[in-house]
Amino acid sequence: MPLLDLQKLTVGLSRAWAGFLRDWDRSLRAGNYPETTRYNYLLAAAQLGRYLGDHSPDPDAADAAEDPCAVTRAHVEAFQGWMIETRSASTAVNKHKGLQQFFKWLLLDEEAIDRSPMQRVRQPKTPRKLIPVMRDEDTSKLLDACKGKGFANLRDEALIRVYCNTGARLSEVGNLLAADVDLNTESVRFHGKGAKDRRVRFGPKTARALSRYLRARDKHKGCCPAAPVAGRARHRSVDSERHQDPAQTAGRRGRGGGRARPPVAAQLRPRVETPRRRHR
Repeated sequence: MPLLDLQKLTVGLSRAWAGFLRDWDRSLRAGNYPETTRYNYLLAAAQLGRYLGDHSPDPDAADAAEDPCAVTRAHVEAFQGWMIETRSASTAVNKHKGLQQFFKWLLLDEEAIDRSPMQRVRQPKTPRKLIPVMRDEDTSKLLDACKGKGFANLRDEALIRVYCNTGARLSEVGNLLAADVDLNTESVRFHGKGAKDRRVRFGPKTARALSRYLRARDKHKGCCPAAPVAGRARHRSVDSERHQDPAQTAGRRGRGGGRARPPVAAQLRPRVETPRRRHR
């Protein structure tokens, strides 16, 4: 199921807003923007349009709710304040960046406005939070739970060791293919955010766990041919306030690079849930 459904995303918007967002999405696709980036951008603009029609206290918000070219700096600042109050400062920052791109497109590409309403609109400040790092003893407990010679045991140990040893994102590990693993150089190629690839070395224990798993995986090709090393990882919707916005009915997140993914090997048993680690 695709993440970006433009028809659902524009529910409740005027024809002018929906038309501009459709044209903007076409421009973003032509620029080869990842689907997740397009979704974030379009969602921010769609939420601003719905806010102006349903929640804005400004007396001239009705005109802006009909036409994005009528949006003013005051409208954007009120929207950001509302986002901070109803969601969070980090969400407001996400919307600020998306709206910057939208009005820049209206100004430079479409020439529909003479001045961007984002000029001199301050980006919300966000508090710095320390990310809890998983302790070694907790990692050992996870690995102890995976002990065994069964296929699922070998698979889970290999995935946990790759995840802990490389510091990669969960989605990067979940989308690995066997061809991405090079046991000769003890390294793995990750397909990261923004369609950026990188190669990372791993240790001998991880190499041994991967080697054992790949041998066991070869015996299971009959039930899941050409399966990824782990399978596609499930993600939450980009916006945590999905339940408050009828346009957000996103399913499984697709990869920005457009790499096709075969059936998942990880579905043979529920995925082991691991505490969050610090990403490098």
